[in-house]
Amino acid sequence: MVSLSSTLLQRLRSPLVIGSVTIQSRVLQAPLSGVTDRAFRQLVRRYAPVSMLYTEMVQATGVCHAQQLEKIMDIGDREQPISIQLFDCRPDFMAAAASKAVAEGAKTIDINMGCPVNKITKKGGGSSLLRQPEIAEAIVRTVAEAVPVPVTVKTRLGWDDDHINAIEFARRMEAAGAQMLTLHGRTRSQGYHGPARWDWIARVKASLSIPVIANGDIVSVESAVRCLKETGADGVMCSRGTLGYPFLVGEIDGFLKTGIVPAAPTSVELLRCAREHLGLLWQYKGQKGIHQARKHMAWYVKGFEGAAPLRQQLCQIDAVEAGYDLLDRAIAQLDSTIEQREATALVDPETLAPLM
Repeated sequence: MVSLSSTLLQRLRSPLVIGSVTIQSRVLQAPLSGVTDRAFRQLVRRYAPVSMLYTEMVQATGVCHAQQLEKIMDIGDREQPISIQLFDCRPDFMAAAASKAVAEGAKTIDINMGCPVNKITKKGGGSSLLRQPEIAEAIVRTVAEAVPVPVTVKTRLGWDDDHINAIEFARRMEAAGAQMLTLHGRTRSQGYHGPARWDWIARVKASLSIPVIANGDIVSVESAVRCLKETGADGVMCSRGTLGYPFLVGEIDGFLKTGIVPAAPTSVELLRCAREHLGLLWQYKGQKGIHQARKHMAWYVKGFEGAAPLRQQLCQIDAVEAGYDLLDRAIAQLDSTIEQREATALVDPETLAPLM
């Protein structure tokens, strides 16, 4: 485990101040399309009671026309602190959507300027704004003037290796009114491939006065600690490392506060979590939730004998009962295997000598 200096550790144990909002954790759960719905957030919140969570990314146009309004309205009573992430290329639509989001309880408004997906960038949103800093600046300024909560930005290093403009872009966002910036250490052209370039996050952090959150390759307590040490960032945001593993945000937060690395969940505990996740998706979304659960089950089921066929079966379920049955049988099998191993380990070899 990489260690942190006492000075850095002391800073990371203090609250994260985002404008007028104070968060008691420096570890954040990233907004993930198709993942960070209410069911997933409920599990993350159990292990990270004070971390900032984010809704799925929502298009401002859809909110203004009520097509995606339910995504920002589906916030539970115990989900605070929570932020709502919006994307669009029109400042007026963004401001209107942000106002609705605040009315539903958003503690901050996060503006997505980093999504690399073509269907987002073709509409002028996400990382396409890296090539249109004037529009990005206008969006931040308009939204900041429209809402009483802090406005934050999530972005990338640049469009590609030939157009890395993270420092200049970040400075413009701060000048426009952004009160925190989360930087994914990859360019748009990289997508999610190749190692995140934390050295660039360090450069951006040194260039701004607002908090900078590091994002990219945060997949464990150790990687989070290394990232914080290398970048000097004010916190980390967990993304794909939480797929099938809603424990991660809480594990990192717990280590930063106590210095203790929690024991990793066993395969049985992961399957029990998968079972609960399946039930929550069914409860909140019905049959649609069952279909969405298939990908989550694939993320949970790994690392033990029989995982591959179980994963294949779970990816085809059409009913919650079928998923429960598969998971319950797998849990029982794993429990039985563990009991057999423990029983074998307890046998004294000398008592077997007369029988040999």
